[in-house]
Amino acid sequence: MDQGNTGFLLICSALVLLMTPGLAFFYGGLVKAKSVISMMMLSFGAMGLIGMLWVLYGYAISFSNAGVGNFIGIPHVLGIDLSQLGLQAAFAEAADGKVTAAYPTLAFASFQATFAIITVALISGAIADRAKFGAWMVFAGIWATVVYFPVASWVFNFTVVKGKITDGGWIAYLIGANDFAGGTAVHINAGAAALALALVLGKRANFAKGAHTPHNPPFVLLGAGLLWFGWFGFNAGSELAADGVAAIAFLNTIAAPAAGVLGWLLVEKLRDGKPTSVGAASGAVAGLVAITPACNILSPFWAIVLGIITGAICAVAIDLKYKLGFDDSLDVVGVHLVGGLIGTLYIGLFGNNVGLFFGFGPLQLGKQAVAAFAVLIYSFVLTWIIGTLIQKTMGFRITNEDEIAGIDTVIHGEEGYVLADMR
Repeated sequence: MDQGNTGFLLICSALVLLMTPGLAFFYGGLVKAKSVISMMMLSFGAMGLIGMLWVLYGYAISFSNAGVGNFIGIPHVLGIDLSQLGLQAAFAEAADGKVTAAYPTLAFASFQATFAIITVALISGAIADRAKFGAWMVFAGIWATVVYFPVASWVFNFTVVKGKITDGGWIAYLIGANDFAGGTAVHINAGAAALALALVLGKRANFAKGAHTPHNPPFVLLGAGLLWFGWFGFNAGSELAADGVAAIAFLNTIAAPAAGVLGWLLVEKLRDGKPTSVGAASGAVAGLVAITPACNILSPFWAIVLGIITGAICAVAIDLKYKLGFDDSLDVVGVHLVGGLIGTLYIGLFGNNVGLFFGFGPLQLGKQAVAAFAVLIYSFVLTWIIGTLIQKTMGFRITNEDEIAGIDTVIHGEEGYVLADMR
């Protein structure tokens, strides 16, 4: 066991876990004051539920016995390897001191648990102000089980021998797409689910451009800062070793979001006349989303170009919901789905030693497109089915009256801001 790499992986796991509270602040600042508790609770609820499910059976579905025959990630096809449930085998490996790999399986399982948590939490931004907490928790558990865990197996579950993938999930092994840290499995997956769920729940009361303004931009900036900080673990940690590739990913995680800030603010200045703090935070997140799949394979220069392009395009894309008529409350579709698609496809154009513009032909671009749109379609269809079933049974959406009165007090019996004791 390499103690340096093990320590690196454990630290990166803690960084990625911090991203979910960061997301709670980011989303919490974007909603109205009467919804801030509800919005942040959707993220913290995901931390509790998905963290538990991952240990019980999520890892068993996603990472037991890599093999192309296991399309949905379940080992042996007809049943789950019981030794993987509850991470029993991984615990025995660590407890008995029988770790023969560079790091304990429990360290890797912990790292991947944080990916599952943040992916589910991302979806919640599309249904801000109008979702029941209990229905969200039911949705989160089902969605993680039938959507995220299998997709994680397609993308992240593979075997490497002498630097080459020799077995694994169909996106990583059969297709050969490059998704270093989750452009498909995390961002396209969550963005497509967000679109489907927004369509199922329908529009908020008084849905119109400018009708719902962020109540606390400092929260948004704080959340973006925490996300950016945690994202170093997300990207560099995906190398699973403290080496040169991790250093490339780390630097690109500085370059792309920095450029994303500028790209977004430029669009705001040209379109609205004023650059905003919320725009700066959103541009950073857009750049982070786009660099996620590509952080290992781009030179810093092309990472900057990617960031500028993504920041600008996402700044325009967030207004599409008003033209197309779907209420994606906090622009999960415009940032994560659009940004994830840009970053994933960009690899086929400018990826080192694979990009079309570097003379390597369109093959890699085709691979990236297959991976991106396969995950998009799979996630959208299953999310729409899950969301519709919950809406028609237990009910997913609160009433318009409760939405207007304030979802925090209706659902949680709390207020985000109690400025004076009137007793």
